[in-house]
Amino acid sequence: MDVLKEVGNIGAGHAATALSKLLDKPVDMLVPKVRMVPFEEIADSVGGSEQIVIAIFLRVVGETPGNLFFILTQDSAKRLLKNLVGLDVVDEENYSEMELSALSEIGNILAGSYLTSLADFTNLNMSPTVPSLAIDMAGAILSYGLLQFGQMGDQALLIDTKFLEGNDAVEGHFFLIPDPESFEKIFIALGVHTP
Repeated sequence: MDVLKEVGNIGAGHAATALSKLLDKPVDMLVPKVRMVPFEEIADSVGGSEQIVIAIFLRVVGETPGNLFFILTQDSAKRLLKNLVGLDVVDEENYSEMELSALSEIGNILAGSYLTSLADFTNLNMSPTVPSLAIDMAGAILSYGLLQFGQMGDQALLIDTKFLEGNDAVEGHFFLIPDPESFEKIFIALGVHTP
């Protein structure tokens, strides 16, 4: 688990640098928690299956295909837009085009940074597809991902992330759900023994 936490920390460092450049202001990121969770507990990690969340989804292609979700509660998304981009969300039922675009871009930068870190650590080829964004109940979003690709693994790598801008912190949840055949390849490449 230490090696996965290290990947998360390095990914956070890359993501913070990329975000700082994009926004032209200092942004720090922390990785307070990295753990493996069973698929059915993913929704619980973000407040339950009926919790309305904002999810940025990307398909991972390459040697270890899988699915990647970056999930924020609406409250976190509002603070993220306010603190990092300076946008005040007026109507959380109807996000503006610019707000959705900013969230999608932030998710894309984050996902790209984590994947780059993981690919560097493992020497495995992994690339993200174009991101898509959804606002819905956590259970519905995760089920959609499961139905779309059918072959998702039953475990996810969860990385809880905190963005810091000054004293303000915003929490986000990042899930990598490798396809069943990808898990072993990743763990072998990381030198982690699987049962």
